[in-house]
Amino acid sequence: MNDVSTPTPLWLRVLRYPLVRLLLLGFLMLQALGHSNYYMGLVADSPGAKIAVAVGMSLLALIVYAAFGRWVEGRSVSDLALRPAARELAIGLAVGAMLYSTCILVLVLAGIYRIDGLNPLSYLVPGIAMAVSAGFLEELLFRGVLFRIVEEWLGSWISIVVSSLFFGLAHLMNPEATLSSALFISVEAGLLLAAAYMLTRRLWLGIGFHVGWNYVQTAVYSGAVSGTAVEPGLIRNTIEGPALLSGGSFGVEASIVAFVVCTTTGIVLLRMAIKRGHFVPSPWRRAGHRPSA
Repeated sequence: MNDVSTPTPLWLRVLRYPLVRLLLLGFLMLQALGHSNYYMGLVADSPGAKIAVAVGMSLLALIVYAAFGRWVEGRSVSDLALRPAARELAIGLAVGAMLYSTCILVLVLAGIYRIDGLNPLSYLVPGIAMAVSAGFLEELLFRGVLFRIVEEWLGSWISIVVSSLFFGLAHLMNPEATLSSALFISVEAGLLLAAAYMLTRRLWLGIGFHVGWNYVQTAVYSGAVSGTAVEPGLIRNTIEGPALLSGGSFGVEASIVAFVVCTTTGIVLLRMAIKRGHFVPSPWRRAGHRPSA
């Protein structure tokens, strides 16, 4: 007997069209991010409750993302593979913290960042919630949805540009944001986080980068995170110097120091990803090409 495969229903073919998946899954992840911020605001005076909200919403978003990938997109959701998760998250956390610490070291040597003293270790706790929420939910939205689907559709170069621009422009909604700060984030963070995804073909490394950077920025170095109000962390500091170097009221992300450090790291990771065969050509150059897993 000849096996006859069951044709994919029309409604499922429509759902699997790249633009439709982009809008549907993007909406779900955006809702998760918005609700996480909303509920954390309701329990702003309780660090423990904020952490619980951030972790809970991140887990819920991961489940929704995996379910959508499995049952709507019809894929294995290998970008959330569990076996390498702990290792890649740990590496990402360490590298993200190291990148931000490198920027602070440059500012200390330049006389811009001065350490005035230390606060109690309990000051390390409040920064966990926002770092987890932003790191997991923004990576699911901007790399898991936007970068991945556009790359599959139009290739790696176009996807890097599109996802980076949207990521930077989204930060224009933050307090103290300027066009230059958004452009800095587009290049330095957009490239770095897209390259992290391309290198491993998984989300964990980029999530680690994002959480590690955001966490030490506020909880350790008492810095503003993308224009949000400065919350006291472990280190009491004084920052004085030109905004081009310090990032001004927006934070270190808007500084030339972070731009150089993160963009350089992103280029290195991108070159590694290309050497591994993880680059997706544009549709007119593919000829059956598939990125290596």
